[in-house]
Amino acid sequence: MKKFIITIFMVFAIQNLFAQTQYPETSKIAVKDTLHGTVITDNYRWLEDGENPEVIKWEEKQEKLTRSIIDDLPQREKLIKRFNELWRYDDVSRPSKVLNGERIFLWEKKKDDEKWRVLTQENEDAEFEVLIDPNLWDTIESISGTSMSRDGKYYAFGKTVGGDENPHIRIIEVETKKVLPDTLRGRKQYVTSWLPDNSGFYYSACPLKNEVPEGEENYWRSIYFHKLGTSADEDEKIYFNEDNMEMSHGVWLSECGKYTLYTRRLFRKNEIYFKRTNDEEMIPVATGFDASYSVNIVDYKILIKTDKDAPNGKVYITDVDHPQREFWQEFLPEQKDKLYYLIAIAGHIYAVYQHNAYTVIKIYSLEGDYIRDLSFPTLGTGYVSGYWSQDDIWVNFSSFTYPSVTYKYDFENDKLNIYKEFPLEIDVEDFYAEQVWYHSKDGTPVSMFLVQRKDLKKDGNNPVRLSGYGGFNSSQTPYFSTTSIVWLEAGGMIAIPNLRGGGEYGEKWHEAGMKENKQNVFDDFIAAAEWLIKNKYTNPEKLAISGGSNGGLLVGAVTVQRPELFKVVNCRVPLLDMIRYHKFGPGRFWIDEYGSPDNPEQFEYLFKYSPYHNVINGTDYPAILISAGENDARVDPLHSRKMVARMQEANPNGEPILLLLKKDSGHGGGTTLSMHIEKAADT
Repeated sequence: MKKFIITIFMVFAIQNLFAQTQYPETSKIAVKDTLHGTVITDNYRWLEDGENPEVIKWEEKQEKLTRSIIDDLPQREKLIKRFNELWRYDDVSRPSKVLNGERIFLWEKKKDDEKWRVLTQENEDAEFEVLIDPNLWDTIESISGTSMSRDGKYYAFGKTVGGDENPHIRIIEVETKKVLPDTLRGRKQYVTSWLPDNSGFYYSACPLKNEVPEGEENYWRSIYFHKLGTSADEDEKIYFNEDNMEMSHGVWLSECGKYTLYTRRLFRKNEIYFKRTNDEEMIPVATGFDASYSVNIVDYKILIKTDKDAPNGKVYITDVDHPQREFWQEFLPEQKDKLYYLIAIAGHIYAVYQHNAYTVIKIYSLEGDYIRDLSFPTLGTGYVSGYWSQDDIWVNFSSFTYPSVTYKYDFENDKLNIYKEFPLEIDVEDFYAEQVWYHSKDGTPVSMFLVQRKDLKKDGNNPVRLSGYGGFNSSQTPYFSTTSIVWLEAGGMIAIPNLRGGGEYGEKWHEAGMKENKQNVFDDFIAAAEWLIKNKYTNPEKLAISGGSNGGLLVGAVTVQRPELFKVVNCRVPLLDMIRYHKFGPGRFWIDEYGSPDNPEQFEYLFKYSPYHNVINGTDYPAILISAGENDARVDPLHSRKMVARMQEANPNGEPILLLLKKDSGHGGGTTLSMHIEKAADT
């Protein structure tokens, strides 16, 4: 099997298959814009309209071309078989016990299921029963936005269609399994908190398309209150802003149910208000939109995590009678490592840090006394979860060569007891992971994870998959991936650098890769490729790069900047037209990350690196697969369509430049396991 798989990824050796690629004819209809004195010609503006019949015909021709190449590759069916072996097994989530009562909920997926179902039991001694089974729904429908009432009497669930991330919430009465007639207002509905007496709940929603000007449907996110048993028309809009469409709002009840928190966010920064009773006015906790804040309330104490004057994060403490800033006292000072999140469980405070992009968890008393670190079996990524009022302490852990495990943590004996292991036998003994450091173009040290076979030879001839993200304060940490295992089984190697713009090393690291500093991200990635080549891991003929969403922007940008450095590019659900990105979907939310083309200074650097605008005719580009989801609610497929058209025009006789447009699919892929398997095999 391994000998066969080794041939699977040697796509580089079958170039004769692609030698006579004939691209569909694409009309050029020039549209000229003048921005800040710069004339920009866009020949493929017409491809932005996904509902245009001519665009649909063009997509169908591109899809026919892509399928004619991918479907004929002999390894595709064997890859589908291998992914079915790795992804189809009986699985179950950890149980979630309600806050008030004995009822328990969990998720289950049988080997042959396409989707996860929701199960429940009245108490630990009762049998589990199926509550919601999306496998009985239409293929393109999936469950999203679930929320149980505090006693488990009711369960809210959303139904999305084709990955559109637009759940329409319904309520099921758990004991009778009856779906109530209640519906809610708006689009993209998410329940935030149930009232303790089950009389109703808070939920967030965006307006309907006919309620706001065209293009603003993803904005104006407000909080409503729904009283159980009433119609959506009676839902009261209780927390909103009429002056700023980008501002989003949230309302949550504390775990004890006595206190209500009100938050409003503007990009990375937010404000928090507080109520001790429903009758009083909202009391400010953090105002001014000067930083990011989050709050935990335990035993009449308020813990406030913030990056205000602390790029790596710190924690303050006060009491519920004195929530204002002047009463805050330092609880956890800023450390060299980034404080990822803080959670209060079973009488103790768990501070989850990222040290060199892997997890370190420190345990404290509510008085601020350090108790111990929670030890993991190796370097990797861990999460701890649970409630202050319950005894169960749940820990999830995995690493590149350590399959996912769910533990129950025994605090008294400082022991991780296995609750659930990865159910398949996968031979990982032949692989190992290490972290290396290299220098970027400006001399900045950057860390990178390498995952490889123990017998790998540094002869400069290994197939390497280099992937990255570098944005939105998102961290690339060690994780177990069966998709990566297939690549490793084939003799490949994986490289994941922790690029600037990410969150691995705190807010300063993030800021060093955003807005006018975005080129640093591309330089970090290019330097990683050069380091791999210089140190004899690979060569440009064996180097594939991969990235999705903001990572799709990354690989798109480095492809047009250094095309000779890579052989294959996997560009998923990408942003590629950085002059018009903010005009579509939720793009305006990302101005704080990228900058705005409407700003003359920011336009200058956006135009300089925008992948779509920097394609050069006659350039020998790598083979590139650009994939998009038809129902992507975040990044419009127009980016993929326009980039494919432009690159095919620029290099019609070179390596294949293909569009993979997934029907009934969103930003995260399809709605069924089979869809995900086929997508992985295609890629």
